[in-house]
Amino acid sequence: MADNPLRNLPSVDQLLQHPLLQQFATQASRTAVVQKVRSVLDDVRAAVSAAAEETHVPSPQEIIETVAGWMKSEQSQRLRPVINATGVLLHTGLGRAPLAKVAIEEIARLNERYCSLEFNLQDGSRGKRTAAIEGLLCELTGAEAATVVNNNAAATMLTLAALCAGKEVIVSRGQLVEIGGSYRLPDVMESAGCRLVEVGTTNKTRISDYKNAITENTAGILRVHPSNFLVYGFTESASLSELAKLSSSSHLPLIDDIGSGALIDFKKFGLNDEPLVWDSVKGGATVSLFSGDKLLGGPQCGIIAGRKAEVAKIIKHPMMRAFRVGKLTLMALQATLELYRNPPHAMEQIPLLRMLGTTSENLQLRAKRLVQQLTGNPFVSEVSISESKATLGGGSIPTQVLPSVSVAIKPQDISVDELANRLRSGEVSVVGRVNEGRLLLDLKTVHVNEDRQIIDAFLSLQHATGHQNTHPKGTSGTV
Repeated sequence: MADNPLRNLPSVDQLLQHPLLQQFATQASRTAVVQKVRSVLDDVRAAVSAAAEETHVPSPQEIIETVAGWMKSEQSQRLRPVINATGVLLHTGLGRAPLAKVAIEEIARLNERYCSLEFNLQDGSRGKRTAAIEGLLCELTGAEAATVVNNNAAATMLTLAALCAGKEVIVSRGQLVEIGGSYRLPDVMESAGCRLVEVGTTNKTRISDYKNAITENTAGILRVHPSNFLVYGFTESASLSELAKLSSSSHLPLIDDIGSGALIDFKKFGLNDEPLVWDSVKGGATVSLFSGDKLLGGPQCGIIAGRKAEVAKIIKHPMMRAFRVGKLTLMALQATLELYRNPPHAMEQIPLLRMLGTTSENLQLRAKRLVQQLTGNPFVSEVSISESKATLGGGSIPTQVLPSVSVAIKPQDISVDELANRLRSGEVSVVGRVNEGRLLLDLKTVHVNEDRQIIDAFLSLQHATGHQNTHPKGTSGTV
């Protein structure tokens, strides 16, 4: 009788003695590692039992490596800090706008204890969840009333459902956008229970097109900022003032979806054509819709600001509860909006605005220090300073770029893709971009206090592989 191939399988306890699995047990939990070990052993037993002939039984080392691979893969999927060196300021994959320190502190302070989320401290009655936020938003936008939902897509759907359900909504054919995640305006309108009426052409829509489309079944006019695309050349579009006059004379709400939601003029950063919330509200929009986590620099949310009667109707809609935000979002948004009461202070404290305001001279000095410290690293063949172009991202101003400075790295002994991969998955995660055989670390999107962490990330690569500084020194310079 042949020997049982499973007889020599190690026990769970034997495998857990290996230093690598002990390390994962410390980092994650012993229970998680035990479950993974048992799962691998069960798979081995099942494969051997099902095999018609002799099959390979993995060695203890192979089992350990399999478990370690599972643990690493699982850990890599968890949310963790990332140094954004891509040059895309509002990088959707990396969480868009980082929060101001005061917003983070406010979340921590108010979450250590109970807070007055829906409680009126003056008379002890039940309070309104967005009361404090509404006052700030009205002050900063000029609106009569305001509310907050979980993102701008929700703001659009809820507004359409509350103000226009069961009837027609007029939209320019050139504004029927699709943005990330297959979010398509016609589909949103259908889900909100509205009937889409397209007017004009892709490149030209006049105010007369809107006027001629109004019937007894019309419930509203929707203007959408295209955000992530641009139609230029032989074009024409109805202005906000024209649409406001038409909506007023026709007694129809004008819903202005301005997208990114700037509370300050971004022309000071060299970026044009991004609509201001104040201009939308004062320009005659019935309600203005915009994001909180893009140009505003706050947490992910959608903001609805406008006339009191229409905002009240939106708040009373049954879907409002499904789209409402939690206390963490409200705390972060409140702290961010309070910064805007003092614009110079906001420029210093809100990370997005601070990065936009950083000069190329400042970036050059930082790049020079990084080049000096990366020269000689065994993974670096050449390192230099390169002029580059950063972008706003997040679907905002897609054709405009910002002057920036990158540290350009040619790797030693490994490919540039492998270097990029090791930096992404390292203990300090650094995400750059690969271009023409070099890894570019764009400093426009790197916080000043992260420069040291980039050096640490390269040192970690060196220590992880046991490299010493035995390679010829890298070369440095300016491209």
